[in-house]
Amino acid sequence: MPEHRVGTREEWLEERVALLEREKEVTRRSDELARQRRALPWVPVEREYEFQTVEGPEGLADLFDGRSQLLVFHFMLGPHVDGWPEAGCVGCSWMADHVDPTVIHLNHRGVTFVAVSHAPLENLEAYRRRMGWSSKWLSSYGSDFNYDFGVSFTPDVQDIYNPARLLWGWRIERASAPS
Repeated sequence: MPEHRVGTREEWLEERVALLEREKEVTRRSDELARQRRALPWVPVEREYEFQTVEGPEGLADLFDGRSQLLVFHFMLGPHVDGWPEAGCVGCSWMADHVDPTVIHLNHRGVTFVAVSHAPLENLEAYRRRMGWSSKWLSSYGSDFNYDFGVSFTPDVQDIYNPARLLWGWRIERASAPS
């Protein structure tokens, strides 16, 4: 185990109080960024998108399921993700584990939650069943939905505009179509 500084309780408390003030400042700045994000202009969706679901094809408007808001979670599952085709993104899977039991609370507040992946429906369903999730999971495979909403990138634009690269330094390769 690495060496670590040992101090008195008083030293710890003094440093903890100073650190807490810095943590509060980060929270205030994060809250302000969230406010600015919410203030970004809305953009009308002018294209028709069709998603594959276990119930059959559905359009974007259908996904609201009678509620006023739609929360779309881009679940990374496909040839570009480690573990394909048996598994999806580790972080997305962790998120699904924790969101799945809370979806009923979103529904009661007028929000419909769906996960969307740019992979064939049969792969999504196999993984969803294996993981024991009940949330609605849609395939956008064969449509431009992921590309239009900036969560998938073709090689010709990934170096020009790619939030994943800009935000996290990732370089995403567009994989060949799954067989």
